[in-house]
Amino acid sequence: MSDARPTVAIITGASAGIGAATAKAFLDRGDTVIAVARRPCPHTEAISIPTDLTSAESIDALAQQIKLSLDPEAKICLVHNAARMNKDRVDACADDDLRAVLEANIVGINRLNQALLPYMREGSSIVYVGSTLAEKAVPGSFSYVISKHAQLGMMRATCQDLMGSGIHTAMVCPGFTDTEMLRTHLGDNTEVINAIGALNSFSRLVQPNEIASGVVFCHDNPAINGSVFHLNLGQKES
Repeated sequence: MSDARPTVAIITGASAGIGAATAKAFLDRGDTVIAVARRPCPHTEAISIPTDLTSAESIDALAQQIKLSLDPEAKICLVHNAARMNKDRVDACADDDLRAVLEANIVGINRLNQALLPYMREGSSIVYVGSTLAEKAVPGSFSYVISKHAQLGMMRATCQDLMGSGIHTAMVCPGFTDTEMLRTHLGDNTEVINAIGALNSFSRLVQPNEIASGVVFCHDNPAINGSVFHLNLGQKES
């Protein structure tokens, strides 16, 4: 039986890349989107709420705004998409820099979960946007790899702790996706970008809208609870 209740998608990092594409995917099917980012969402139909995910006060203020405007019957899809990605190595990653990445990519998620779970009804979902680097590693992305491995553990622990609540969770793991963050990390080097694109069976980068469709699918399908959903165009085995 289909669930006709409205969905409110709360998407972090919705100002660009996968987050903006996910906002559009939900908007296109008539859902309400709350875009959580430092910058506004490019899709003006979304409700943009400027938020610093490294600030407990900012997250508390976000939760209060959502509480006051939320349809009590709505299903929520909480999409943890925002992430910080540094260029660093195990032999050159300062403690403070590692803490900053974990604050954005792990602690902020924990704060947001705890702030919004009281308003999430049966049929809601928590979707973590991970990475192919949640299950493997590449050189030069030390703190990011650590944080994405930790997010995978968070998703699985979230599933176990919410058993019986009617709230399901999953992790979407994109392959190398054509986003502002990736291009910045790679110095917008066309040769490097093409080489990375060649590492899958379609010889191209994944597009943000392809990941967005996977996020929507995860929200709509509670049977995937606790699962990892790979969207990487079939990466070549090294």
